[in-house]
Amino acid sequence: MSFGHFIQKSYRNTRDYFAEEKIDFIPHVGPLRDYSKAKLSSDMRAALNVTLLALPQAIAYAAIAGLDVIYGVVCSAVAAMIAPFFSSSRYNVLGPTNATAFMLFSFFAVNPDLKDRIPELLPLLVVLIAVCSTLGAILKVADLLQYVSRSVLVGYMAGAAVLIIGNQLKPLLGLSEFVDIEKTGTFFGLVWELLKSLVHTDWVPLVIGVVTLLIYLAFKRWKKRWPAFSIALVLGSAIFGPLIHFNVGHFGGQAVFSTFGFSELVPTMPSFFREGIFNDISALMGLALAIAFLASLENTLMAKSISSQTGDKLDANQDMLSIGVANLGSALAGGMPASGSLTRSMLNFNSGAATKAAPFYTGIFTLVLVVLIAWSSETGLNIIDYIPKAALAVLVIAVSFSLFNVHQIRICLRSTGDDALVIWLTFLATLLVPLHVAIFIGVAISITLFLRKASKPHLAEYEFNETGELREREGKNARVIPAISIVHVEGDLFFGASELFRTQIQRTVTDPAIKVIILRLKNARHLDATSVMALEDLNHFMRRKGLFLLISGATKDVYKVLKRSGILEELQKGADRKQGESNIFLTMPSNPNISTRDALKRAQQLLGTKEADVRIFYDPNKHT
Repeated sequence: MSFGHFIQKSYRNTRDYFAEEKIDFIPHVGPLRDYSKAKLSSDMRAALNVTLLALPQAIAYAAIAGLDVIYGVVCSAVAAMIAPFFSSSRYNVLGPTNATAFMLFSFFAVNPDLKDRIPELLPLLVVLIAVCSTLGAILKVADLLQYVSRSVLVGYMAGAAVLIIGNQLKPLLGLSEFVDIEKTGTFFGLVWELLKSLVHTDWVPLVIGVVTLLIYLAFKRWKKRWPAFSIALVLGSAIFGPLIHFNVGHFGGQAVFSTFGFSELVPTMPSFFREGIFNDISALMGLALAIAFLASLENTLMAKSISSQTGDKLDANQDMLSIGVANLGSALAGGMPASGSLTRSMLNFNSGAATKAAPFYTGIFTLVLVVLIAWSSETGLNIIDYIPKAALAVLVIAVSFSLFNVHQIRICLRSTGDDALVIWLTFLATLLVPLHVAIFIGVAISITLFLRKASKPHLAEYEFNETGELREREGKNARVIPAISIVHVEGDLFFGASELFRTQIQRTVTDPAIKVIILRLKNARHLDATSVMALEDLNHFMRRKGLFLLISGATKDVYKVLKRSGILEELQKGADRKQGESNIFLTMPSNPNISTRDALKRAQQLLGTKEADVRIFYDPNKHT
């Protein structure tokens, strides 16, 4: 093959790859001619409900990440407006989330030298997340998310919830100024710092938190359809905010949030031409990959959960693109990382949203509230200044308990030993290492256990019966001086299985009576370069011992891989192609056993006999 022909062929293969399930980069919401007043009303009503939850959550998640309020509310508004134009789901509402926010906090907690540079580094980080998500969508990485065990996310969420609850105890107990933030990146460091600081506990923020929590629980119990989180935050702020603001008694000086003005809404654009930019990219890339991965995983699981009730067709890669574009918009507007919010998306669905316009309206409403907050700063009202940090902290703790999905945890622990191992190790990883590392530890463990199972191709014992039909052999009767072994391979022959496959076959040919092995690949799948090289090594090994290797039942896909790799000529050595001889026999869908019968005749020809005892290889691990 000439170099020019190789380039053309590679180009065609690449073009065909990207032509499948093409990602749509053109913004769209659907046919406007079908958009009726009834749909508008449904979308507006759903958007209003989601906005009442989105704004308080945005403030809460900014606090979890250790950021100013403005980063959360800007992200909530911009991501919700942009994402629907690129998403395949009509219910997804993007914005800051619990898990991604605390991953951000965890990273800067263990990198204190970078914490003072957050205003400078955060836009760059969110741009990197956008790039990772967009490239992942183009390369169809979202298709691989199905190979990540659900146990990973369940364990990760449970561990993140523990850390979030522990971290929010600082403002709830009035210990923020006594806890060394540089030592709280992991659970045990956080617990140790809290225990050392308990002597400084302040009862005032605890009272604020308890009252706010009682309001929240009351509405959750008696008014389940009302936005309990928002109402509790507003009422808690209305009760204690003025007491703090006007320094009434012991409430004076309690920690509150700061209202931002219009000047702070002007985004800080990341500079890509400054000195040290590549060092910053290197420092942030691991975190960017982790957040992009977690955001896509959260978004995909959330969309599938809702689509199971609606029957909507989803495209995980298209949704991954929506995360990338939403984060790009958040970066340019000066927001924090955006992900798919399960609570806001489910509320959007349960509120009767009809189209993708509902999340867009949510972003618009949120943006209006952001402008009103900035306006309050200019007029001296400073409405955010009335929100006690203790009130928000106790609500974050209450919401974090929802991350402990007891039903799913029980399923993971009881289903299989592997699932139990994955959830426990992922949970422990979140407590021992920073979250952006813990998520990949969980994924690595999950994939390792998956590959351990998938890398064991099944080798069954087959034989021809008295009527000439190929069937799985029954019993363990030994054959007298078998000369031919038919190895039936069933399963994946990808890189993880290749070594085991080669080892088992080589163990078979140690029997001095065997002269020919017929490798039956009818049900073998996913042949790759590693397995091809293993097959080549096996062929060379057998040739050196004076043995013959034949292949039967090869599918067209297997044959193409063998031909493209160049190993086909090696396998055909010794066969006079002009005389119609062959060492490879393709499967015939009408009669799958014909190829094995032809291979058996070829084996008899190589042995110089018309009859031969046949032994079918059996896996000793499956027979006792």
